[in-house]
Amino acid sequence: MCCVGRVNTAALVAVAFSIVCVGAGPVQAGDDGARLLFFSGADLWRDGEFLHGGVLWSPDGLDHEGFTLKAMLAGGRYRYNSDSLGNPWVIGTEGDAQLLPGWRFKWDRLEVKLFAGLDVKYDVTDPYDPGNRLHGTSAGVAGAVDLWFEPTPDTMLAANASVTSVAGGYSARIAYGWRLMDWFYVGPEAQAFACVGYDQERVGLHVTGVKAADWEWSAAAGWSTDSDRRSGPYLRLGVLTRR
Repeated sequence: MCCVGRVNTAALVAVAFSIVCVGAGPVQAGDDGARLLFFSGADLWRDGEFLHGGVLWSPDGLDHEGFTLKAMLAGGRYRYNSDSLGNPWVIGTEGDAQLLPGWRFKWDRLEVKLFAGLDVKYDVTDPYDPGNRLHGTSAGVAGAVDLWFEPTPDTMLAANASVTSVAGGYSARIAYGWRLMDWFYVGPEAQAFACVGYDQERVGLHVTGVKAADWEWSAAAGWSTDSDRRSGPYLRLGVLTRR
């Protein structure tokens, strides 16, 4: 993706990566032989709304080291002011598909997943914005790393980072949490995503690992600021299940 105008498609690249990374964390459930982890979620802020869904496939099991394949679809809408059109609002829509083979590493309470593969996006703007070079289909290479660590039985640390060759977008997030009532983790998080000409930072609170039957839910909310001097709340929701 290329960055155009003031708020632009770079934000969408980074948001798509950020919701995928945090949506695919480990379900805390013992070795049950599951090989598939399905994940889905939503990310909302003042200038955008996005949904994603996907699956992790680990042929040796989700609780073991080894090959892991991530497949994901994401899409949404966003708005920005276009300098090339005289600063009116432009509505952008994007679809994103990723196929990322990778490997899971495990050491006691630490789990790290590394991925690299294909990233394909499709973009349109309304009205058509000639200053936005991202129209139609774009393909590139994407990479991601996910880390989950439990320093003690009652604490967690999660960190995620991703990058794509499509407009050089990248994203990073770190979160810490304390287990409450042996039910879920709660704590602070910080997140940033950027591309040439645009960046956004977030600070908030997350709730991770709320279990209901075979499902595990997560949520986060806080405040975001960006390089276009726009500020506002954000909300992120996610759900996982193993099969």
